Amino acid sequence: MQELATESFHEQLWNRRFDPNISEVNELCDSLKELKPGNEVLYVDPLHSIDDCRIISLFSNARTASKTGFITPGDADATTRMLGMQWQLGLRPEYFIPWNVYPWVEPGEEQPKLTPAHVTDGLKPLLRLLALVPRTSALVAHGSEAHRLADQLMKAAPQSIHRRGFKTFKVRSLGGRSFAGSPARQQEYLDGIHAAYAEAMARTGLQRAGR
Repeated sequence: MQELATESFHEQLWNRRFDPNISEVNELCDSLKELKPGNEVLYVDPLHSIDDCRIISLFSNARTASKTGFITPGDADATTRMLGMQWQLGLRPEYFIPWNVYPWVEPGEEQPKLTPAHVTDGLKPLLRLLALVPRTSALVAHGSEAHRLADQLMKAAPQSIHRRGFKTFKVRSLGGRSFAGSPARQQEYLDGIHAAYAEAMARTGLQRAGR
């Protein structure tokens, strides 16, 4: 029964992917898919909001196609860590939008490691996304490829973005080998991610839970 309920919830999200609060972002995803025929581009789920978004969560290694068709932080552990962070900080989904460094998911189950060319290809889509979310003034970059794209973004961003007081934060990916090590070391990694999101929230005027 629980599995059926989960599938029903995913179906509801899928049917709402062009709701007004997120339609322009997912229309961007469709337009990106047309640029590279045969590739997929994962959507942003409708729990997020263009009008309310303050933070972009940029993922390096979450390009695998998912059953939901939506961008995720990565594997199940990564998703659990992201949800836990949101709950602890009080970061509601409407206040951030997830995005992939390289939006396209190429055919085949195994996605190749992102190359410098992939990262560069991701710059224009990211700039197009930022043009749709005028209240966004922070980006949290997860993983080395996201760090490189964040650097390219700040060099290429137009004045309209710099005028927002835009800032990027570089943290670890939420899953995979980035979280290898002892439980104490993993908690240290997680604390660093929480601190980055807490600062991003403060910069963008979002109140943390319990304050």
